[in-house]
Amino acid sequence: MARIRTKNFDLPIGMLRRVKGPHIYYTLDMGGKPRKEIPLGKDYFLALKKYSELRIQANIERPTMQAAIDRYRNEELPKQADNTQKIFKYDIKHVESYFGTAPLDEIKPVHIRKFLDKHRSTPTTANRCKRLFSTIFNNARGWGYTDAQNPCEGIRGHKLDKRTVYISDDLFNLVYKHASEPLKDAMELAYLTGQRPADALSMTEDDIVSGHLIIKQAKTKQPLRVVIQGQLKEVINRIHRRKHEYTIASGALLINTQGKRLTQAVLRNHFHEARDRAVAENPELESSIINFWFYDLRAKAADDTSDLLGEQKAADLLGHDDVKTTRRHYLRRGKIVVPTR
Repeated sequence: MARIRTKNFDLPIGMLRRVKGPHIYYTLDMGGKPRKEIPLGKDYFLALKKYSELRIQANIERPTMQAAIDRYRNEELPKQADNTQKIFKYDIKHVESYFGTAPLDEIKPVHIRKFLDKHRSTPTTANRCKRLFSTIFNNARGWGYTDAQNPCEGIRGHKLDKRTVYISDDLFNLVYKHASEPLKDAMELAYLTGQRPADALSMTEDDIVSGHLIIKQAKTKQPLRVVIQGQLKEVINRIHRRKHEYTIASGALLINTQGKRLTQAVLRNHFHEARDRAVAENPELESSIINFWFYDLRAKAADDTSDLLGEQKAADLLGHDDVKTTRRHYLRRGKIVVPTR
């Protein structure tokens, strides 16, 4: 498996420059044990030509992980949600640099373990990369690139600490007090509907149909109809009143101070500014306030709904087919129980 290049950056992946005394020659690193190198000659341009011919032939005869990545990127990735595509573009750099030139048949479980160990300092990213590798490898099996068993099987990722923070009403109100009008709308809309920040930001006027807020979750494509009543109705009416202040306003429910669609970056900035103002007023609560993430509102919605209506209603609100998913990732306070006596 080719190593990450630390010099000779003018050479393509797998091509090596060897120096013996006054002589320079080039080889193609084929990997393996013992390592095999194919001579490419002394002339740089002729060596590049031969390198290209050999790489094309090698990809046909022994498809590499890079070939599988390229096909997945072109054929399968466009079918995924926008956020999934963004994460892919970030994670794939690690997978390509480590596995790109390796023939699929030569990648073994030990290589997956070494990759995870190499990225131990960023366990969440390492685990995502492992899942991404596994997905691409399974696709490669389906395409006939390899008959080898998926090397990820039986290899555990890094153990991650489960987030257990529950946002109390007092903490919510503390940050809400210092929030801008767009952030207040976003906090309430995200909490009352139990949706991810990206789904809340994508809600529009056209999603209001027959007394329901129609949601199609970007991540899972799960369709939901949230009844517009109670506090949610009040929030949407307030949003409509605020939008009427602008001559031209976006069709999005969440808008900024200029009447345009609220973006994720602006939402993040407003939220951090509100937290900072809350800390300035309540320095003794700094650790709790700073540990409040906007995404925690989805877990708060699950916990609060579960306490009032039960776990199944919480799962329905979040769009989970299985209540176990809600219980595992979003219910953070535990069941309400009574003492023995």
